[in-house]
Amino acid sequence: MSRHSNRSRSLSDARPGSYWLDEPGRPRPEPALTGAETCDLLVVGGGYSGLWTALLAKERDPGREVVLVEGREVGWAASGRNGGFCAASLTHGLANGLTRWPDEIHQLERLGARNLDGIEAAVARYSLDCDFERSGEIDVATEPYQVAELQEWYEELGRRGLAEGVEYLDTEAVRDQVDSPTFLAGLHDRRGVAMLHPAKLVWGLKRACLELGVRVYEHTPALDLKAHGAAMAVRTPHGGVRARRVALGTNIFPNLVKRVRPYTVPVYDYALMTEPLTAEQLASVGWKNRQGLGDSANRFHYFRLSADNRILWGGYDAVYPYGGRVRAAYDHRPQTYAKLAEHFFTCFPQLEGVRFTHAWGGAIDTCSRFSAFFGTAHGGRVAYAAGYTGLGVGATRFGADVMLDLLAGERTERTSLEMVRTKPLPFPPEPFAWTGIALTKWSLARADTHDGRRNLWLRTMDRLGLGFDS
Repeated sequence: MSRHSNRSRSLSDARPGSYWLDEPGRPRPEPALTGAETCDLLVVGGGYSGLWTALLAKERDPGREVVLVEGREVGWAASGRNGGFCAASLTHGLANGLTRWPDEIHQLERLGARNLDGIEAAVARYSLDCDFERSGEIDVATEPYQVAELQEWYEELGRRGLAEGVEYLDTEAVRDQVDSPTFLAGLHDRRGVAMLHPAKLVWGLKRACLELGVRVYEHTPALDLKAHGAAMAVRTPHGGVRARRVALGTNIFPNLVKRVRPYTVPVYDYALMTEPLTAEQLASVGWKNRQGLGDSANRFHYFRLSADNRILWGGYDAVYPYGGRVRAAYDHRPQTYAKLAEHFFTCFPQLEGVRFTHAWGGAIDTCSRFSAFFGTAHGGRVAYAAGYTGLGVGATRFGADVMLDLLAGERTERTSLEMVRTKPLPFPPEPFAWTGIALTKWSLARADTHDGRRNLWLRTMDRLGLGFDS
Protein backbone atom coordinates (compact mmCIF):
# COMPACT_ATOMS: atom_id res chain seq x y z
CA MET A 1 0.00 0.00 0.00
CA SER A 2 1.36 3.46 -0.92
CA ARG A 3 2.40 6.01 1.69
CA HIS A 4 -0.31 8.38 0.38
CA SER A 5 -2.95 5.70 0.84
CA ASN A 6 -1.75 5.03 4.40
CA ARG A 7 -1.99 8.71 5.20
CA SER A 8 -5.51 8.91 3.78
CA ARG A 9 -6.48 5.95 5.96
CA SER A 10 -5.28 7.89 9.00
CA LEU A 11 -8.48 9.95 8.73
CA SER A 12 -10.89 7.08 8.11
CA ASP A 13 -12.13 6.88 11.70
CA ALA A 14 -11.95 10.60 12.53
CA ARG A 15 -15.13 11.89 14.15
CA PRO A 16 -16.45 15.18 12.75
CA GLY A 17 -16.36 17.37 15.83
CA SER A 18 -14.11 19.04 18.38
CA TYR A 19 -12.12 16.62 20.51
CA TRP A 20 -12.38 19.05 23.41
CA LEU A 21 -16.19 19.06 23.37
CA ASP A 22 -16.40 15.25 23.04
CA GLU A 23 -16.10 14.82 26.78
CA PRO A 24 -18.09 12.39 28.99
CA GLY A 25 -17.95 14.86 31.87
CA ARG A 26 -19.50 17.68 29.85
CA PRO A 27 -21.89 19.54 32.15
CA ARG A 28 -25.59 19.78 31.43
CA PRO A 29 -26.73 23.14 30.02
CA GLU A 30 -28.58 25.54 32.26
CA PRO A 31 -32.29 26.04 31.45
CA ALA A 32 -33.35 28.65 28.91
CA LEU A 33 -34.80 31.96 30.05
CA THR A 34 -38.58 32.09 30.14
CA GLY A 35 -40.21 35.29 31.28
CA ALA A 36 -38.67 38.56 32.36
CA GLU A 37 -35.36 39.16 34.15
CA THR A 38 -33.82 42.30 35.61
CA CYS A 39 -30.21 42.80 36.65
CA ASP A 40 -27.39 45.27 37.07
CA LEU A 41 -25.26 43.72 34.33
CA LEU A 42 -26.33 41.54 31.42
CA VAL A 43 -23.59 39.62 29.63
CA VAL A 44 -24.43 38.38 26.13
CA GLY A 45 -22.35 35.40 25.00
CA GLY A 46 -21.18 32.29 26.85
CA GLY A 47 -17.66 31.91 25.52
CA TYR A 48 -14.47 33.08 27.20
CA SER A 49 -15.29 36.75 26.64
CA GLY A 50 -18.67 36.60 28.35
CA LEU A 51 -17.72 34.20 31.12
CA TRP A 52 -14.63 36.19 32.16
CA THR A 53 -16.76 39.36 32.14
CA ALA A 54 -19.38 37.81 34.42
CA LEU A 55 -16.76 36.35 36.76
CA LEU A 56 -14.69 39.53 37.04
CA ALA A 57 -17.84 41.62 37.53
CA LYS A 58 -18.75 39.52 40.57
CA GLU A 59 -15.19 39.69 41.88
CA ARG A 60 -15.25 43.48 41.63
CA ASP A 61 -18.66 43.77 43.28
CA PRO A 62 -20.10 40.57 44.82
CA GLY A 63 -23.44 42.31 45.35
CA ARG A 64 -23.91 43.12 41.68
CA GLU A 65 -26.71 41.17 40.01
CA VAL A 66 -25.25 39.56 36.88
CA VAL A 67 -27.13 37.61 34.22
CA LEU A 68 -25.48 35.78 31.30
CA VAL A 69 -27.36 34.57 28.24
CA GLU A 70 -25.94 32.18 25.63
CA GLY A 71 -27.64 31.32 22.34
CA ARG A 72 -26.69 27.65 22.46
CA GLU A 73 -24.42 26.05 25.10
CA VAL A 74 -21.45 27.74 26.73
CA GLY A 75 -18.24 27.13 24.79
CA TRP A 76 -19.85 25.45 21.80
CA ALA A 77 -18.20 27.80 19.28
CA ALA A 78 -14.61 29.14 19.18
CA SER A 79 -14.04 28.71 22.92
CA GLY A 80 -14.52 24.95 22.63
CA ARG A 81 -12.75 24.43 19.30
CA ASN A 82 -9.43 26.27 19.54
CA GLY A 83 -5.95 24.84 20.04
CA GLY A 84 -5.75 25.63 23.75
CA PHE A 85 -2.82 28.07 23.42
CA CYS A 86 -3.30 30.61 26.24
CA ALA A 87 -0.85 33.39 25.39
CA ALA A 88 0.19 36.43 27.38
CA SER A 89 0.19 38.55 24.22
CA LEU A 90 -2.72 40.99 23.95
CA THR A 91 -1.72 42.04 20.42
CA HIS A 92 -1.75 38.76 18.47
CA GLY A 93 1.97 38.36 18.92
CA LEU A 94 4.77 40.73 19.72
CA ALA A 95 5.57 41.54 16.07
CA ASN A 96 2.01 42.70 15.39
CA GLY A 97 1.96 44.78 18.57
CA LEU A 98 5.34 46.34 17.87
CA THR A 99 4.24 47.33 14.37
CA ARG A 100 0.98 48.93 15.50
CA TRP A 101 1.70 50.33 18.99
CA PRO A 102 5.49 50.71 19.32
CA ASP A 103 5.20 53.42 21.98
CA GLU A 104 2.99 51.22 24.17
CA ILE A 105 4.59 47.84 23.55
CA HIS A 106 6.40 47.55 26.89
CA GLN A 107 3.19 48.48 28.71
CA LEU A 108 1.15 46.03 26.60
CA GLU A 109 3.63 43.25 27.27
CA ARG A 110 3.54 43.96 31.02
CA LEU A 111 -0.26 44.01 31.09
CA GLY A 112 -0.36 40.81 29.04
CA ALA A 113 2.00 39.02 31.42
CA ARG A 114 -0.10 40.21 34.36
CA ASN A 115 -3.24 38.97 32.61
CA LEU A 116 -1.77 35.48 32.09
CA ASP A 117 -0.73 35.42 35.74
CA GLY A 118 -4.32 36.35 36.58
CA ILE A 119 -5.63 33.41 34.57
CA GLU A 120 -3.22 31.05 36.33
CA ALA A 121 -4.34 32.45 39.69
CA ALA A 122 -8.03 31.97 38.78
CA VAL A 123 -7.33 28.36 37.75
CA ALA A 124 -5.97 27.75 41.26
CA ARG A 125 -8.53 29.89 43.14
CA TYR A 126 -11.59 28.27 41.54
CA SER A 127 -10.04 24.81 41.06
CA LEU A 128 -10.58 25.01 37.30
CA ASP A 129 -9.73 21.49 36.11
CA CYS A 130 -8.50 22.50 32.65
CA ASP A 131 -5.07 20.83 32.29
CA PHE A 132 -3.29 24.19 32.64
CA GLU A 133 0.44 23.90 31.92
CA ARG A 134 2.71 26.99 31.78
CA SER A 135 4.95 25.20 29.29
CA GLY A 136 5.70 28.00 26.81
CA GLU A 137 5.82 27.93 23.02
CA ILE A 138 8.44 27.47 20.31
CA ASP A 139 8.18 29.22 16.95
CA VAL A 140 10.08 26.98 14.55
CA ALA A 141 11.80 27.71 11.24
CA THR A 142 11.27 25.08 8.55
CA GLU A 143 12.95 26.94 5.66
CA PRO A 144 16.45 28.49 5.53
CA TYR A 145 15.11 32.03 5.03
CA GLN A 146 13.00 31.61 8.18
CA VAL A 147 16.16 30.82 10.17
CA ALA A 148 17.60 34.19 9.19
CA GLU A 149 14.29 35.90 10.03
CA LEU A 150 14.19 34.31 13.48
CA GLN A 151 17.78 35.34 14.17
CA GLU A 152 17.10 38.93 13.08
CA TRP A 153 13.91 39.06 15.15
CA TYR A 154 15.69 37.74 18.24
CA GLU A 155 18.39 40.38 17.85
CA GLU A 156 15.75 43.10 17.47
CA LEU A 157 13.99 41.92 20.63
CA GLY A 158 17.29 42.22 22.46
CA ARG A 159 17.88 45.77 21.20
CA ARG A 160 14.38 46.80 22.31
CA GLY A 161 14.64 45.17 25.72
CA LEU A 162 11.91 42.64 24.90
CA ALA A 163 13.90 39.39 24.88
CA GLU A 164 13.42 38.42 28.53
CA GLY A 165 12.30 34.80 28.73
CA VAL A 166 12.98 34.21 25.02
CA GLU A 167 15.77 31.93 23.81
CA TYR A 168 17.09 31.32 20.29
CA LEU A 169 17.50 27.62 19.46
CA ASP A 170 19.72 26.38 16.63
CA THR A 171 18.94 23.17 14.74
CA GLU A 172 20.41 20.85 17.35
CA ALA A 173 18.80 22.70 20.24
CA VAL A 174 15.32 22.86 18.74
CA ARG A 175 15.39 19.19 17.73
CA ASP A 176 16.49 18.33 21.25
CA GLN A 177 13.20 19.86 22.41
CA VAL A 178 10.97 18.34 19.71
CA ASP A 179 12.41 16.11 17.01
CA SER A 180 11.26 16.81 13.47
CA PRO A 181 13.49 16.62 10.39
CA THR A 182 11.78 19.82 9.18
CA PHE A 183 12.92 21.94 12.16
CA LEU A 184 15.92 24.16 11.42
CA ALA A 185 15.77 26.64 14.32
CA GLY A 186 13.39 28.03 16.89
CA LEU A 187 12.52 30.85 19.26
CA HIS A 188 11.45 29.54 22.64
CA ASP A 189 9.16 31.74 24.74
CA ARG A 190 9.52 29.95 28.05
CA ARG A 191 6.82 31.68 30.17
CA GLY A 192 4.55 33.62 27.86
CA VAL A 193 2.19 30.81 26.83
CA ALA A 194 0.26 28.12 28.71
CA MET A 195 -1.39 25.02 27.28
CA LEU A 196 -4.85 24.07 28.49
CA HIS A 197 -8.03 22.14 27.67
CA PRO A 198 -10.23 24.82 26.08
CA ALA A 199 -13.64 23.32 26.83
CA LYS A 200 -12.76 22.42 30.41
CA LEU A 201 -11.75 26.04 30.97
CA VAL A 202 -15.18 27.17 29.70
CA TRP A 203 -17.02 24.69 31.88
CA GLY A 204 -14.91 25.61 34.90
CA LEU A 205 -15.60 29.31 34.39
CA LYS A 206 -19.32 28.59 34.11
CA ARG A 207 -19.24 26.65 37.39
CA ALA A 208 -17.32 29.46 39.09
CA CYS A 209 -19.83 32.03 37.83
CA LEU A 210 -22.76 30.00 39.12
CA GLU A 211 -21.09 29.60 42.51
CA LEU A 212 -20.66 33.38 42.73
CA GLY A 213 -24.36 33.91 42.00
CA VAL A 214 -24.36 34.68 38.26
CA ARG A 215 -27.66 33.62 36.70
CA VAL A 216 -26.79 31.72 33.52
CA TYR A 217 -29.32 30.93 30.79
CA GLU A 218 -28.34 28.70 27.88
CA HIS A 219 -30.25 28.12 24.64
CA THR A 220 -31.29 31.77 25.01
CA PRO A 221 -30.24 33.86 21.99
CA ALA A 222 -30.34 37.63 22.37
CA LEU A 223 -32.51 38.87 19.51
CA ASP A 224 -32.25 42.64 19.80
CA LEU A 225 -31.04 45.43 22.04
CA LYS A 226 -32.93 48.66 22.75
CA ALA A 227 -32.88 51.51 25.24
CA HIS A 228 -35.56 51.23 27.91
CA GLY A 229 -35.68 54.43 29.90
CA ALA A 230 -32.39 54.69 31.78
CA ALA A 231 -31.72 50.98 31.23
CA MET A 232 -31.30 48.60 28.27
CA ALA A 233 -33.66 45.85 27.17
CA VAL A 234 -32.70 42.65 25.38
CA ARG A 235 -35.39 40.45 23.86
CA THR A 236 -35.03 36.65 23.85
CA PRO A 237 -37.30 34.01 22.26
CA HIS A 238 -39.32 33.36 25.40
CA GLY A 239 -38.68 36.41 27.52
CA GLY A 240 -36.32 39.32 27.96
CA VAL A 241 -33.83 41.04 30.24
CA ARG A 242 -33.77 44.62 31.50
CA ALA A 243 -30.32 45.68 32.65
CA ARG A 244 -28.56 48.84 33.76
CA ARG A 245 -25.47 47.82 31.76
CA VAL A 246 -24.81 45.30 28.97
CA ALA A 247 -21.53 43.65 27.93
CA LEU A 248 -21.44 42.05 24.48
CA GLY A 249 -19.10 39.10 24.07
CA THR A 250 -20.56 37.65 20.87
CA ASN A 251 -17.34 37.94 18.83
CA ILE A 252 -17.94 36.56 15.30
CA PHE A 253 -21.72 36.38 15.63
CA PRO A 254 -23.70 39.45 14.53
CA ASN A 255 -23.19 42.19 17.09
CA LEU A 256 -26.32 43.68 18.65
CA VAL A 257 -24.73 47.08 17.96
CA LYS A 258 -25.06 46.98 14.18
CA ARG A 259 -22.38 49.56 13.42
CA VAL A 260 -19.77 47.16 14.88
CA ARG A 261 -20.51 44.38 12.37
CA PRO A 262 -18.28 45.59 9.47
CA TYR A 263 -15.21 45.40 11.70
CA THR A 264 -15.07 41.59 11.76
CA VAL A 265 -15.26 38.77 9.24
CA PRO A 266 -15.34 35.00 9.86
CA VAL A 267 -12.25 33.08 8.79
CA TYR A 268 -12.57 29.33 9.16
CA ASP A 269 -9.72 27.36 10.71
CA TYR A 270 -9.39 23.56 10.93
CA ALA A 271 -7.67 21.04 13.20
CA LEU A 272 -7.01 17.33 13.67
CA MET A 273 -6.41 15.34 16.86
CA THR A 274 -4.50 12.07 16.93
CA GLU A 275 -5.11 9.03 19.05
CA PRO A 276 -2.98 8.96 22.24
CA LEU A 277 0.67 8.29 21.46
CA THR A 278 2.30 5.22 22.95
CA ALA A 279 5.36 5.68 25.14
CA GLU A 280 7.55 4.59 22.21
CA GLN A 281 5.89 7.02 19.80
CA LEU A 282 6.23 9.90 22.26
CA ALA A 283 9.88 9.04 22.85
CA SER A 284 10.52 9.12 19.10
CA VAL A 285 9.34 12.74 19.01
CA GLY A 286 10.89 13.90 22.27
CA TRP A 287 8.69 16.81 23.34
CA LYS A 288 9.59 16.21 26.95
CA ASN A 289 8.83 19.78 28.00
CA ARG A 290 5.37 19.82 26.35
CA GLN A 291 5.61 23.27 24.76
CA GLY A 292 3.15 24.46 22.17
CA LEU A 293 4.64 24.89 18.70
CA GLY A 294 3.95 26.91 15.58
CA ASP A 295 5.90 27.20 12.37
CA SER A 296 7.07 30.48 10.87
CA ALA A 297 5.29 30.41 7.50
CA ASN A 298 2.48 32.78 6.60
CA ARG A 299 0.26 29.71 6.14
CA PHE A 300 1.35 28.29 9.47
CA HIS A 301 0.56 25.20 11.52
CA TYR A 302 0.08 25.14 15.28
CA PHE A 303 0.47 21.95 17.28
CA ARG A 304 0.61 20.76 20.88
CA LEU A 305 0.23 17.78 23.17
CA SER A 306 -2.96 17.15 25.10
CA ALA A 307 -2.92 15.89 28.69
CA ASP A 308 -3.32 12.30 27.42
CA ASN A 309 -0.49 12.73 24.87
CA ARG A 310 -2.50 13.21 21.72
CA ILE A 311 -1.17 15.70 19.17
CA LEU A 312 -3.43 18.50 18.02
CA TRP A 313 -2.39 19.65 14.54
CA GLY A 314 -4.17 22.69 13.07
CA GLY A 315 -3.93 25.74 10.86
CA TYR A 316 -2.58 26.29 7.34
CA ASP A 317 -5.84 26.84 5.46
CA ALA A 318 -7.77 29.98 6.46
CA VAL A 319 -11.08 30.01 4.59
CA TYR A 320 -13.24 33.12 4.20
CA PRO A 321 -16.74 32.34 2.87
CA TYR A 322 -18.12 34.83 0.36
CA GLY A 323 -20.53 37.17 2.11
CA GLY A 324 -18.99 36.57 5.51
CA ARG A 325 -21.73 34.31 6.79
CA VAL A 326 -21.30 31.94 9.75
CA ARG A 327 -22.78 28.56 8.85
CA ALA A 328 -22.47 25.05 10.25
CA ALA A 329 -21.79 23.80 6.71
CA TYR A 330 -18.37 25.49 6.84
CA ASP A 331 -17.32 23.67 10.02
CA HIS A 332 -15.95 20.70 8.06
CA ARG A 333 -13.68 20.67 5.04
CA PRO A 334 -12.42 17.20 4.02
CA GLN A 335 -9.87 18.59 1.53
CA THR A 336 -8.27 20.61 4.34
CA TYR A 337 -8.24 17.58 6.65
CA ALA A 338 -6.39 15.56 3.98
CA LYS A 339 -3.89 18.37 3.51
CA LEU A 340 -3.31 18.69 7.25
CA ALA A 341 -2.76 14.93 7.59
CA GLU A 342 -0.17 15.00 4.79
CA HIS A 343 1.64 17.90 6.45
CA PHE A 344 1.54 16.14 9.84
CA PHE A 345 3.40 13.09 8.58
CA THR A 346 5.90 15.28 6.72
CA CYS A 347 6.68 16.97 10.03
CA PHE A 348 6.72 13.72 12.02
CA PRO A 349 7.55 10.81 9.68
CA GLN A 350 8.43 8.69 12.70
CA LEU A 351 4.71 8.68 13.56
CA GLU A 352 3.63 7.02 10.30
CA GLY A 353 0.64 4.83 11.09
CA VAL A 354 -0.85 7.06 13.81
CA ARG A 355 -4.60 7.60 13.34
CA PHE A 356 -6.67 10.73 13.80
CA THR A 357 -9.73 10.45 16.04
CA HIS A 358 -11.28 13.91 15.53
CA ALA A 359 -11.41 16.53 12.77
CA TRP A 360 -13.16 19.87 13.08
CA GLY A 361 -13.28 23.53 12.16
CA GLY A 362 -14.80 26.78 13.27
CA ALA A 363 -14.96 30.50 12.65
CA ILE A 364 -12.39 32.99 13.96
CA ASP A 365 -13.54 36.59 14.53
CA THR A 366 -10.96 38.35 12.36
CA CYS A 367 -10.41 42.09 12.22
CA SER A 368 -8.06 44.09 10.02
CA ARG A 369 -5.50 44.74 12.77
CA PHE A 370 -5.55 41.09 13.97
CA SER A 371 -6.11 41.91 17.64
CA ALA A 372 -9.10 42.92 19.71
CA PHE A 373 -10.91 46.24 19.58
CA PHE A 374 -13.32 47.75 22.08
CA GLY A 375 -16.03 50.35 22.36
CA THR A 376 -19.28 51.55 23.91
CA ALA A 377 -22.77 52.39 22.68
CA HIS A 378 -26.03 53.81 24.02
CA GLY A 379 -24.34 56.52 26.09
CA GLY A 380 -21.88 54.15 27.74
CA ARG A 381 -24.51 51.68 28.92
CA VAL A 382 -23.30 49.01 26.46
CA ALA A 383 -19.71 47.83 25.94
CA TYR A 384 -18.27 45.36 23.44
CA ALA A 385 -15.01 43.58 22.65
CA ALA A 386 -14.32 41.60 19.47
CA GLY A 387 -11.75 40.84 16.79
CA TYR A 388 -9.35 38.62 18.74
CA THR A 389 -8.39 36.87 15.47
CA GLY A 390 -7.64 33.48 16.93
CA LEU A 391 -5.56 34.47 19.95
CA GLY A 392 -8.34 35.08 22.43
CA VAL A 393 -7.95 32.26 24.95
CA GLY A 394 -5.93 34.57 27.19
CA ALA A 395 -6.68 38.02 25.78
CA THR A 396 -10.44 37.72 26.38
CA ARG A 397 -9.86 38.05 30.12
CA PHE A 398 -8.12 41.38 29.49
CA GLY A 399 -11.00 42.35 27.18
CA ALA A 400 -13.47 41.56 29.95
CA ASP A 401 -11.65 43.94 32.27
CA VAL A 402 -11.70 46.61 29.56
CA MET A 403 -15.46 46.24 29.07
CA LEU A 404 -16.07 46.51 32.81
CA ASP A 405 -13.85 49.60 33.01
CA LEU A 406 -15.75 51.20 30.12
CA LEU A 407 -19.15 50.40 31.63
CA ALA A 408 -18.02 51.91 34.94
CA GLY A 409 -16.92 55.06 33.12
CA GLU A 410 -13.48 54.70 34.66
CA ARG A 411 -10.26 55.98 33.13
CA THR A 412 -7.79 53.21 33.90
CA GLU A 413 -4.41 52.14 32.57
CA ARG A 414 -6.31 49.79 30.26
CA THR A 415 -8.79 52.33 28.88
CA SER A 416 -5.99 54.87 28.35
CA LEU A 417 -4.22 52.60 25.87
CA GLU A 418 -4.19 53.66 22.23
CA MET A 419 -5.05 50.03 21.45
CA VAL A 420 -8.27 50.41 23.44
CA ARG A 421 -9.12 53.93 22.24
CA THR A 422 -8.78 53.21 18.50
CA LYS A 423 -10.54 50.94 16.04
CA PRO A 424 -9.26 48.87 13.12
CA LEU A 425 -10.33 49.71 9.60
CA PRO A 426 -13.70 48.10 8.75
CA PHE A 427 -13.93 45.58 5.96
CA PRO A 428 -15.50 46.81 2.71
CA PRO A 429 -18.76 45.37 1.37
CA GLU A 430 -18.80 42.47 -1.08
CA PRO A 431 -17.40 41.72 -3.57
CA PHE A 432 -14.49 43.88 -2.38
CA ALA A 433 -14.00 42.05 0.93
CA TRP A 434 -13.82 38.62 -0.71
CA THR A 435 -11.53 39.90 -3.49
CA GLY A 436 -9.15 41.61 -1.07
CA ILE A 437 -8.98 38.64 1.28
CA ALA A 438 -8.47 36.21 -1.61
CA LEU A 439 -5.67 38.34 -3.05
CA THR A 440 -4.02 38.59 0.36
CA LYS A 441 -4.20 34.81 0.86
CA TRP A 442 -2.72 34.18 -2.59
CA SER A 443 0.06 36.68 -1.92
CA LEU A 444 0.89 35.14 1.45
CA ALA A 445 1.05 31.65 -0.06
CA ARG A 446 3.32 32.99 -2.79
CA ALA A 447 5.61 34.62 -0.22
CA ASP A 448 5.99 31.25 1.51
CA THR A 449 7.40 29.78 -1.71
CA HIS A 450 9.57 32.81 -2.54
CA ASP A 451 11.78 33.02 0.57
CA GLY A 452 9.25 35.20 2.39
CA ARG A 453 9.40 38.06 -0.13
CA ARG A 454 6.23 40.16 0.08
CA ASN A 455 4.79 41.33 -3.22
CA LEU A 456 3.43 44.79 -4.04
CA TRP A 457 -0.03 43.96 -2.68
CA LEU A 458 1.34 42.85 0.71
CA ARG A 459 3.70 45.81 0.91
CA THR A 460 0.78 48.13 0.20
CA MET A 461 -1.29 46.43 2.90
CA ASP A 462 1.65 46.86 5.29
CA ARG A 463 1.76 50.59 4.61
CA LEU A 464 -2.00 50.87 5.20
CA GLY A 465 -1.68 49.07 8.53
CA LEU A 466 -3.40 45.96 7.16
CA GLY A 467 -0.29 43.79 6.89
CA PHE A 468 -0.70 40.28 8.20
CA ASP A 469 1.82 39.11 10.78
CA SER A 470 0.98 35.94 12.64
